[in-house]
Amino acid sequence: MYIKFLGSGTSHGVPIVGCNCPTCISDNPQNKRYRAAVHLKYRDNSILIDTPPELRLQLLENQITRVDAILFTHPHADHIMGFDDIRAINRLQKGEIPCYGNEITIDKIKNIFDYIFNPIQIGGGLPRVKLIEIQPLVPFYLSDIKITPLPVKHGKLDILGYKIGKFAYLTDCNQIPDSTLSLLEDVKLLVLDALRFKTHPTHFNIEQALQIINKLNVDRAFLTHISHHLEHEKTNRILPDNVKLAYDGLSFTLKEGEK
Repeated sequence: MYIKFLGSGTSHGVPIVGCNCPTCISDNPQNKRYRAAVHLKYRDNSILIDTPPELRLQLLENQITRVDAILFTHPHADHIMGFDDIRAINRLQKGEIPCYGNEITIDKIKNIFDYIFNPIQIGGGLPRVKLIEIQPLVPFYLSDIKITPLPVKHGKLDILGYKIGKFAYLTDCNQIPDSTLSLLEDVKLLVLDALRFKTHPTHFNIEQALQIINKLNVDRAFLTHISHHLEHEKTNRILPDNVKLAYDGLSFTLKEGEK
C-alpha cells in the first residue's frame, strides 16, 4: 500500500492569513500545510480520504488523475468543501465515483451540494457520484480490499476513521472508544490527530496522541491535522523516534504481510 499526504493542516491551513508566527513565516516547505487528506494506492485501486478545499491543487500537484473511491471522515468544511472538484476526475474516467460516509456526512453532503443531487441547470458540469452510507465497525469492500470504518469522537460529533490492512487513519478526534482501540492492535502504520501542545476540546494534543500511540505499541505513527503552533523541525526533535509530524507530500509504503 502506498500512502501520500495531500494535506496535513488544521482547518485554518498553514500559514494562517495575517499571522507572523515563526511557523507561518517559515521558508521550510514542511511548514506549508493544506487541509488534511491522504491518497492511497492499494491493489490497483486509487482511494482518497476526504476532499478538502484545496483538492484541485492537491490533485494537480500530485498528478492524481484517477479515483476509484472516496472515504469521508466527517462533514466539516475543511474535509468536504473540495467535493465539486471531483468532476474533473469524472471527465477523465467517464464514470461516477462511489463516496462512503456515515449518515450525518452523507446527509450534509446532499444538503450542502444540493445542486448536484437536485440539478436545475447543467452549467459547467456536475460531479457524478454514488453516495453510500456505511456503519461504524461494519467492514465493506472495494474490489477485494477490506475497509473498516472506525468510530471516534470529535468533541460531541461521531465521526469515522478508517482501517485498511495494517494502516489506520484517524483525524479530528479527541477520544477513541475501546471498540476502535481493539481493532488497532495489529496496525503497523497509524496516522493520528495531534493539533498542538495545549489541550483542545475536540482534538488530541501532542501528549494525548503519544499516549494512544504508546498504548498501541505502534511501529510507526504520523501526526496530522497540525496547527501553526507546531513548527516542523522543532517539534520533530522532541518526538519519539517512531513518531513524526506528517507534512504535505510525505509518502510511505507498507508491504502486504509486513510485520
